[in-house]
Amino acid sequence: MSHRSGQEDPERYLFVDRAVVYNPATQADWTAKKLVWVPSERHGFEAAGIREERGEEVLVELAENGKKVVINKDDIQKMNPPKFSKVEDMAELTCLNEASVLHNLKDRYYSGLIYTYSGLFCVVINPYKNLPIYSENIIEMYRGKKRHEMPPHIYAISESAYRCMLQDREDQSILCTGESGAGKTENTKKVIQYLAHVASSHKGRKDHNIPPESPKAFKLQGELERQLLQANPILESFGNAKTVKNDNSSRFGKFIRINFDVTGYIVGANIETYLLEKSRAIRQAKDERTFHIFYRLLAGAGEHLRTDLLLEGFNSYRFLSNGNIPIPGQQDKDNFQETMEAMHIMSFNHDEIVCMLKVVSAVLQFGNIIFKKERNTDQASMPENTAAQKLCHLLGMNVMEFTRAILTPRIKVGRDYVQKAQTKEQADFAVEALAKATYERLFRWLVHRINKALDRTKRQGASFIGILDIAGFEIFELNSFEQLCINYTNEKLQQLFNHTMFILEQEEYQREGIEWSFIDFGLDLQPCIDLIERPNNPPGILALLDEECWFPKATDKTFVDKVLQEQGTHTKFQKPRQLKDKADFCIIHYAGKVDYKADEWLMKNMDPLNDNVATLLHQSTDKFVAELWKDVDRIVGLDQVAGMNETAFGAAYKTKKGMFRTVGQLYKEQLSKLMATLRNTNPNFVRCIIPNHEKRAGKLDPHLVLDQLRCNGVLEGIRICRQGFPNRIVFQEFRQRYEILTPNAIPKGFMDGKQACERMIQALELDGNLFRIGQSKIFFRAGVLAHLEEERDLKITDIIIYFQAVCRGYLARKAFAKKQQQLSALKVLQRNCAAYLKLRHWQWWRLFTKVKPLLQVTRQEEEMQAKDEELVKVKEKQTKVEGELVEMERKHQQLMEEKNILAEQLQAETELFAEAEEMRARLASKKQELEEILHDLESRLEEEEERTQGMQNEKKKMQSHIQDLEEQLDEEEAARQKLQLEKVTAEAKMKKYEEDILLLEDQNSKFQKEKKLMEDRINEVTTMLAEEEEKAKNLGKIKNKQEMMLVDLEERLKKEEKTRQELEKAKRKLDGETSDLQDQITEQQVAMEELKGQMTKKEEEQQMMQARGEDEVSQKNNALKQVREMQAQLSELQEDLETEKQARNKAEKLKRDLSEELEALKTELEDTLDTTAAQQELRSKREQEVAELKKALEEETKNHESQIQEMRQRHGTSLEELSEQLEQAKRFKANLEKTKQSQESANKELTSEVKTLQQAKTESEHKRKKLEAQLQEFMARVTEGERAKGELAERTHKLQTELDNVSAMLEDAERKGIKTAKDVAGLESQLQDTQELLQEETRQKLNFSSRMRQLEDEKNALQEQQEEDEEARKNLEKQMLTLQAHLSESKKKLEDDVGTIEGLEEMKKKLHKDLELTNQRLEEKTIAFEKMEKTKTRLQQELDDLTVDLDHQRQIVSNLEKKQKKFDQMLAEEKSISARYAEERDRAEAEAREKETKALSMTRALDEALEAKEELERVNKQLRADMEDLMSSKDDVGKNVHELEKSKRTLEQQLEEMKTQLEELEDELQATEDAKLRLEVNMQAMKAQFERDLQGRDDQNDEKKRALVKQVREMEAELEDERKQRGLAVAAKKKLEMDLKDIEGHIEGANKARDEAIKQLRKLQAQMKDYQRELEDARASRDDIFALSKENEKKLKSLEAEIVQLHEDLASSERGRRHAEQERDELQDEISNSTSGKYVTHHMDHMWTLFLPNLLCGDKR
Repeated sequence: MSHRSGQEDPERYLFVDRAVVYNPATQADWTAKKLVWVPSERHGFEAAGIREERGEEVLVELAENGKKVVINKDDIQKMNPPKFSKVEDMAELTCLNEASVLHNLKDRYYSGLIYTYSGLFCVVINPYKNLPIYSENIIEMYRGKKRHEMPPHIYAISESAYRCMLQDREDQSILCTGESGAGKTENTKKVIQYLAHVASSHKGRKDHNIPPESPKAFKLQGELERQLLQANPILESFGNAKTVKNDNSSRFGKFIRINFDVTGYIVGANIETYLLEKSRAIRQAKDERTFHIFYRLLAGAGEHLRTDLLLEGFNSYRFLSNGNIPIPGQQDKDNFQETMEAMHIMSFNHDEIVCMLKVVSAVLQFGNIIFKKERNTDQASMPENTAAQKLCHLLGMNVMEFTRAILTPRIKVGRDYVQKAQTKEQADFAVEALAKATYERLFRWLVHRINKALDRTKRQGASFIGILDIAGFEIFELNSFEQLCINYTNEKLQQLFNHTMFILEQEEYQREGIEWSFIDFGLDLQPCIDLIERPNNPPGILALLDEECWFPKATDKTFVDKVLQEQGTHTKFQKPRQLKDKADFCIIHYAGKVDYKADEWLMKNMDPLNDNVATLLHQSTDKFVAELWKDVDRIVGLDQVAGMNETAFGAAYKTKKGMFRTVGQLYKEQLSKLMATLRNTNPNFVRCIIPNHEKRAGKLDPHLVLDQLRCNGVLEGIRICRQGFPNRIVFQEFRQRYEILTPNAIPKGFMDGKQACERMIQALELDGNLFRIGQSKIFFRAGVLAHLEEERDLKITDIIIYFQAVCRGYLARKAFAKKQQQLSALKVLQRNCAAYLKLRHWQWWRLFTKVKPLLQVTRQEEEMQAKDEELVKVKEKQTKVEGELVEMERKHQQLMEEKNILAEQLQAETELFAEAEEMRARLASKKQELEEILHDLESRLEEEEERTQGMQNEKKKMQSHIQDLEEQLDEEEAARQKLQLEKVTAEAKMKKYEEDILLLEDQNSKFQKEKKLMEDRINEVTTMLAEEEEKAKNLGKIKNKQEMMLVDLEERLKKEEKTRQELEKAKRKLDGETSDLQDQITEQQVAMEELKGQMTKKEEEQQMMQARGEDEVSQKNNALKQVREMQAQLSELQEDLETEKQARNKAEKLKRDLSEELEALKTELEDTLDTTAAQQELRSKREQEVAELKKALEEETKNHESQIQEMRQRHGTSLEELSEQLEQAKRFKANLEKTKQSQESANKELTSEVKTLQQAKTESEHKRKKLEAQLQEFMARVTEGERAKGELAERTHKLQTELDNVSAMLEDAERKGIKTAKDVAGLESQLQDTQELLQEETRQKLNFSSRMRQLEDEKNALQEQQEEDEEARKNLEKQMLTLQAHLSESKKKLEDDVGTIEGLEEMKKKLHKDLELTNQRLEEKTIAFEKMEKTKTRLQQELDDLTVDLDHQRQIVSNLEKKQKKFDQMLAEEKSISARYAEERDRAEAEAREKETKALSMTRALDEALEAKEELERVNKQLRADMEDLMSSKDDVGKNVHELEKSKRTLEQQLEEMKTQLEELEDELQATEDAKLRLEVNMQAMKAQFERDLQGRDDQNDEKKRALVKQVREMEAELEDERKQRGLAVAAKKKLEMDLKDIEGHIEGANKARDEAIKQLRKLQAQMKDYQRELEDARASRDDIFALSKENEKKLKSLEAEIVQLHEDLASSERGRRHAEQERDELQDEISNSTSGKYVTHHMDHMWTLFLPNLLCGDKR
């Protein structure tokens, strides 16, 4: 097909064959079979004819195979009439549904028509073959034409965008979206090709005769347009790749912005890219390729280039996963040469191209670096570094540094840097990430370079056309982060489309003043957009992803959990249904549900790199590579990924500074900028569709196309179009067209158009919802105009039929009269012939015939003269009449011309009036908007003023701060000057610096010794602790012995209890209350003693630890100071000699500080270590060592210069050791501080416990005294209690017998009550069901007033029940005095309840039966009603579709009439334009004359200026001569010299000013001459162009006339078809009306039956209320009985509990009394037998505290 494409007719692929479409046979077949669309698994939808309707189901016969199928009515979709087959704009379809859209696209695709309009959309289906519809002839065909004048094409979209840009001065955009392989990139190329041809500069248009294919034409084409066309091959080479779906798939999105000047010529371009799929550079799926440039470079590079770039074979690169996969029909070698040529055209120099190819080769070399895991550790190693050497050679790096950075990179830990070994997996990841980042940066640089080449800063663009080529909506089985970004973009683009499409409609409604509630279809998508992009409250998915990237231990799982937590309840968000689901969450987009898997989202969002290698690349010797990696500070390093101590606050601070931006943030910003640009443009939408995945031409997969139509929002656009009033018509046109339908509605004479339309609408009796009347137009819903057109056509057909009948009657009567005359003439002829035959032989007849002519001969001459005179008179009259006729014709023509002029003026004035009205409405709306904006701006201004005040305050603070800093700087400057003065004397002190270093080393050794001592001390402390633990164990053993003794004592006490029972009874209660307190006292005293012992020990330990801590602090401070000094010294040694001298001074100062600190340390050591002899010895040793060290330092100062290098090495080692010691000291100090804090807290707790114990002890003594007094009172109470006990026992016996009887009765009552409750619950549930059904029915038909009355009745009934309940309660309370009377009443009530329950059960059964019957009836009626409603809606839809069809026909006729009017207007415009050109020519000539006069005046002024210049030069020469004379005679006259110099300067200045004036005058003269020449050239060009335009317009007028004639003929054919269809539609309409009447009858019957059911239900409700009241009475009585029985039981139980408690109180008091007496005797014996006073008393106290609680516990037991 592609080989013959050049010979084929391109119109076959553009125009539809209307003869096939308007076939009457297909129309008849469609009407006869009642064809509809039926769902089909294979074809999507299939045509079928309706055979029989069976309620909700329909029997259909498939058109393809004649098979009969039963299908639900709701699954059927209507079919459009055959005349809509292959329609160019699918918005014109009467039946707008999925099946019709799919069928139309399929028919057009199979006919070779790949472009179709759908409202604002242009839908493109990939043909998978070359079509001959993109040549320059086709471009010329579409050039200057409107969209509706030509068939659908990408050129038509481009042309409309270009014309709108030029006419409206508004920026345009063309948005191409679709799946991969749908043809987005190709259509983008065609748009650029069209614009480059149409809008190329005039240099390329000089020779129109040269054919476009010739090389001369190519050279003549503008350089900028050529570069614009050549940018695409370069971008495709670096950004496109072969995929399974597409051989040349764009793996990035782009927005190409073409700038135009005021005249419409291209002046520059700019390209922005989005979401490059950089992961393809390192790995590819099966049967896919990486970016084209890799294969083209390997295939097309020459030998010299291969050696320079170190290239190898295809199979030797790991990153080329599938080796060399060729693309059918393409050669990589040829493509490489084309890419190189394109780069040369884009003015890339040779060095840039080589550097780019080096980076491409380096990306491949990244993949050849192989890492292996070491045997014993996880650390990675590089066994062979040949690939690394090649890579480093290409990128200009050191191999050793590169390998070190990859295998052991430096990572920041706190403030220090640490080298961390990498595992094999980490090293592989780092290399792949670097390869991806390098390629991405190369691609960004390439785009920037192309933009630089296309940018033309000299000529600024007035407006632009933007072409967006971006991936469409994608729904895979599992979707990742890239798909989220793409789908997010498409959500925003669909929102833009919805807003654009409907905002145009609604602006029209607002302009016309129609009542319309504003619908923002963009808000339909806002919840989903908020779910993705919202920054907070609650944060969206991208915000949560950014937040998780800052947390150190965050993973993909924590991110998913956070998303589920924050957005789990969102309407557009769904959690995974099952745990086994692969997806992590689901988002409901406008195109459908999409499952997302959040694997590696955090890594993809952060895009981390090995920052060590990045810095190497930044410092590369290759300038190109260093330029690529110049923003190395903004990457995410390994320390962020490793999760070092990075807080969220710090992270937020970083992002504010712009140091680290996530991929999500950058893409969101890019998208917001893009959307802002698109919102400021007028968008044109192109939706590309892939027909099949097999890349086969002529095949279309219906299900695949349907999915894409949903994803691309085509069906969404149709849905929006249906909501408003799509059809509108001007009042005058409406009246002119449809007045025939209402002949008597409008009276004769003048009437306003709006009033006339209102009267016509009233006469037509249209529904108010179907139309709206505006200011200048009348608006209709879809299908209404079609209905009016149908009625109009019927009316016209009736009139024409009547007219034809009248004409035919007239012609028939005329023919009849003619026939009658012929008949009579025949009779006369016959009669005369017969008479002649009789008379011809008669002699007298012969004589008569011969004599008769002779009778008139004498008069013949007179008659001839008379005739001549008459003839002359007639000729004179004729000449007069002809002259008058000519004059009349001339006058007639003049009048007709005047009439036409007046008509045109009237029409122009009406249009101007309408425009003025529109302008007024717009200005009013703009005024309102501006007022709102003004209010907003005022509020913002106030806020900004407040901010400025705050900023001024801050500014003042900053100024004060700056002053302070300046003062500090002055002080620092003074100090610096002092240091410079001291610098001279500092050279002699350089030697002492070495001494200090030696001292520090010695101190280091001392610190190590002290460290050992500290470790020894720690060991001693641990031994002390072990001893303390042994002591604690001994104490535990003693405690056990004491407990054994207590056990023995308890046994003794038990023996003596028998003798002291009376005391124990009296004391029992006291012991019970005091036992707890005494237990606490004893435990606390024991704990106090133990804690006191521990306190003393801990205090001693604390003192020791404090001393040690102070030592450690001082040592730490010294060490820290030394570390700082050493670091400063290292940096100073590496500097110049001057810095070393400055460092000497600092070192001396530091030495003094150290000596002072040493003395302080000595004093502290003397204070702390005086207690032990060992410490004194250590001190003396240290002093001796210090003295020795001083001597050694003095000796070694001489050898200082030779030992500097050795000292540096030692210094490094000592620094590392010191840092280790410092870390150990820090740890030890932290441990000490922790122990100190714990000890302090323990001390505080112990002191607080001691205080509480002392307080408790005093309180217990007071309580003991009180308890002794209470013992006596209890004894008296015990006796009374025994008496009461006997009485209570008798009462209990009586009550128990009564309770048994009552409980038996209650059990019976409860059983019956449970039964009744169950029955009542069942009845209540049934009642609720019936009430719900009634409420549903009554809501539809009954008023709320009846329901309110029922509720009030129920409320009154409930109040009555409440009052009855209260009365019953009062009666029951009165009856509670006597139990027996109450029981008898309850028995009676229970018997009554049983009777009522039986009655209720019977009533329940009856009600149940009635309810079942009513429910059945209601269900039948509801089912019938639903069926009726469904049929009604279906019929309504059919009517709507028919009206849409008729409306379409009406629009066609109105378009023809409009075209005729426009043609007349064009003629008038041509005349006005010719007049205007003449005026412009006159003006130009006048201007040229004026400029000539100006030029003459300027030349005169120039001559004068030149003369003035010459005079000034003469004066200047004289002044110079005078000056030289003065200079020679300047001996004693200094002042004169100065004055002369001043005068010289002033004169020179005057000279320069004069020169500048002269130059300006010359420039002005030159400008005037240039302007004169330009005017002459312009005049000639204007004349030539004017003549050309006149010829072109004449030709266009002829062509338009021919086209109009053709269209009129076509319209006549269409009108005949419409008449036939209208007849069919009228029949269908009548049938539908009959069906509607039947349905309404059914509905009325159903309503009557429902009313009867409602009445029955009301009766049942009243009965049920009575039964409910009786039931509630029975329940109340039963509840009262239960309450009484429970209260009696509670009273009995409380009495029994009191009796038991009294018994226990008696026994306890007796035991307590005995126990107290026994204890008192023992204590007296022990006191008398005591020998050692203090010890015994202490021991006794201790024994008492241990003994008493155990004793009391034993009593309790």
